[in-house]
Amino acid sequence: MRNVDRRVLNLTHAQHGKDGGVQVLLICPDARWSAELAGALGNELPGARLAVAKAYLNRVEATGLATKVDVCLLDFVSDGDAASGLLSWLGAVAPGLPVVVLLHANDPDLIMRCLRGGAAEFLIQPFTSDQLRAVLKKLLLVPTPSAGAASAGGRVFCVMPGKGACGATTIACNLAFALRRLSGGRILLADLDGLTGTVAFLLRLKSSYSFVDAVSHGGALDKDVWKVLATASHGIDVLLSPENPVDCYTEPLDPRELVGSSRQSYDYVVLDCGGAHGEWNEELARLADELLLVVTNELPALHAAQRALAHLNRCGIGRPKPRLVVNRYHPRIGLLEGAIQQALGTEVFATLPSDYEGLQQALMEGQAAPPACDFGQAIGALARALTGREHGQKTSSLLARVRGKLV
Repeated sequence: MRNVDRRVLNLTHAQHGKDGGVQVLLICPDARWSAELAGALGNELPGARLAVAKAYLNRVEATGLATKVDVCLLDFVSDGDAASGLLSWLGAVAPGLPVVVLLHANDPDLIMRCLRGGAAEFLIQPFTSDQLRAVLKKLLLVPTPSAGAASAGGRVFCVMPGKGACGATTIACNLAFALRRLSGGRILLADLDGLTGTVAFLLRLKSSYSFVDAVSHGGALDKDVWKVLATASHGIDVLLSPENPVDCYTEPLDPRELVGSSRQSYDYVVLDCGGAHGEWNEELARLADELLLVVTNELPALHAAQRALAHLNRCGIGRPKPRLVVNRYHPRIGLLEGAIQQALGTEVFATLPSDYEGLQQALMEGQAAPPACDFGQAIGALARALTGREHGQKTSSLLARVRGKLV
């Protein structure tokens, strides 16, 4: 670290907010970067007050300035260790201050370490006007919308098991791929079951990052951040659950920012949750555009589904109304569809066949079931009904009843 006597602040700060102008702190020992950013900031924020620190600040200096600025730009290349320590200190003394880290290249591991360390955003050299404008707009000019509201953007489907081992995760995975084939758009499959999430196993995926990183990230989750957090799999993005289980039933985790940001970055989002109970799962149900409750047609599964529906009703989760999906349905084995509807007091939205052969082959290959197999055809029909894209048929009639036999 440079000697403290050589540190220079180019501008003296007025009291924060005194004249309504934006206060920016730039900590950048690299003179070329510093000049490049100072000029860009002058163009993008002509009325801003800029303080430039030409060496990494000590804790006293950082504390004194952090309380007077609206945003801090921190060079993470000149001295990564010094920058990392300063980032942690700023997070402790000024937790509301957004820190933008300056990076030399698009290094996903370094980006994620910075975000985990408390950075709100990042800029990658060369610092273009578009890149800088997007970050500043997000941090300084546009208030964060209420993530609980169904804002404009992609549609969110929450797949919820009425009982364990009913195949909800299999349905969530295959629905995501069916939506990709149907729409050709950007699809996110999010495994949000912190205790027993198995999407990574089903799709043979591995990642250093999980939904816990997304929830813990303080800033907005834009497309650049999603590139780091999500893992690509056969044309869709997948956000995995952590390798070490996290009890979302008791942990103080809030999924609103995660779901709201995913809605803005993707055309369709499929959430695989762990059940109906717990604040985490209840909030996921509220945030979704469609809630699919998955059951099988055995008595224990229907009993569990009754309890899940009653719980959702007590929590005031009536919108979206849970749609019943009966998995592994065969009319000669277990309860018939009419009996299921009578027992649960709600219509069956979709029936999906038991297709051991098709699903076993997909599991061995770590991908979705073939579209031509019985299960693949039923999932395709479900995707078309949810998106209103059934060939030549009225959406209203299909939403009332989706048969697994439809192609």
